[in-house]
Amino acid sequence: MRLRATVAVSLGALAVTGLAVPAAQADGGYGNTRITKVVVDGDNKVQLSTSGVKTITVSVTATDNSGIAGADPFDLYGPGYGLLTTGKPVCKAAGATTSTCTASVRLDPRSDDIVTSNAGIWHVDAWIDAKDEDFVWKENAGSFWLQRAAKLAAADATPEPVKKGKLLTVKSGLTRANWDNLKFGGYAGAGVQLQYQKKGAKTWTTLKTVKADSKGNLKTTVKATADGSYRYSFPGNSTTAAVASGADYVDVK
Repeated sequence: MRLRATVAVSLGALAVTGLAVPAAQADGGYGNTRITKVVVDGDNKVQLSTSGVKTITVSVTATDNSGIAGADPFDLYGPGYGLLTTGKPVCKAAGATTSTCTASVRLDPRSDDIVTSNAGIWHVDAWIDAKDEDFVWKENAGSFWLQRAAKLAAADATPEPVKKGKLLTVKSGLTRANWDNLKFGGYAGAGVQLQYQKKGAKTWTTLKTVKADSKGNLKTTVKATADGSYRYSFPGNSTTAAVASGADYVDVK
């Protein structure tokens, strides 16, 4: 029998009689059950485009000296009054005291469950039951980013070829998913890195950060020094996913 419905009454009765009782968890609970880790979709970043259903997984690891019996569906809360609830978790023991409980939920930008204002930092609320009837309920047991998918147009560097020491103009454009109209629109004001890879090199070097205009367009100039490729790279943030453009190789004469 679970204690969640009776624990408040039981504790109250014990308090009246003056008997000592175990301390409850700060967020709610009874006994020594603890949540130790929460992971959403592998890396706590969920990228959602404008079409198709995406299924994400929520894994909550918990421990109790008697072992973990199970978990209730996890509630996910985010900006713009976002609310999602997973299916019933399946708990897999990693030992006598610790288990990881995993459940999934489907995200569909074509439904009213997800709107653009929901992008940002989300939190996971979890309830875990132990085998000895201890339990823990924790708000904000973990967090993740729900991000709008992004696109960067292939970089276009002109003129080509270019004389050494002359200026190159490098253009692109950054757009991101809008879950309200199911289209991609310009990301105004975003800071995007212009990067360069010298011929024969394997790594990219950031030359400068360029701010997108009101329509998400990117344009800047850079001095040509040697043969190599140019691209734009957006590092991502809590509302918008990271993305890199296709590169443009430039001959320097």
